Amino acid sequence: MEVIHKIGRRKTAVARAYVSQGSGNITINKKDMAVYFPTAALQYKINQPLVMTNNDGNFDITVNVYGGGITGQAEAIRLALSRAMCEVDAENRGILKPEGLLTRDPRMVERKKFGQKKARKKFQFSKR
Repeated sequence: MEVIHKIGRRKTAVARAYVSQGSGNITINKKDMAVYFPTAALQYKINQPLVMTNNDGNFDITVNVYGGGITGQAEAIRLALSRAMCEVDAENRGILKPEGLLTRDPRMVERKKFGQKKARKKFQFSKR
């Protein structure tokens, strides 16, 4: 099996995942997954597509991720791995799609407008 390359995005985080046949090692930005994402919740998010498709020890995964915060990065990696699992086996799509793991979350931070304090918050109004 050749290396599968997929991209996942969330907010401003971009993750490039390289999936190859192996023993289940997950490397993120040249660090082990447990070092890069110390909390169990973030590790669960990353492993979710692998566990659901029963591939949680079959592939070596190398990920380059940048931008955003740790939660956005974890969800970007999850999307990239979900897309890779669909390319490994087309039947995996039927498992991942109902769980919403193949949907790119479109929500982004709203831009700040001029003449305002933040995106929606205004400066304090004084009538007199």
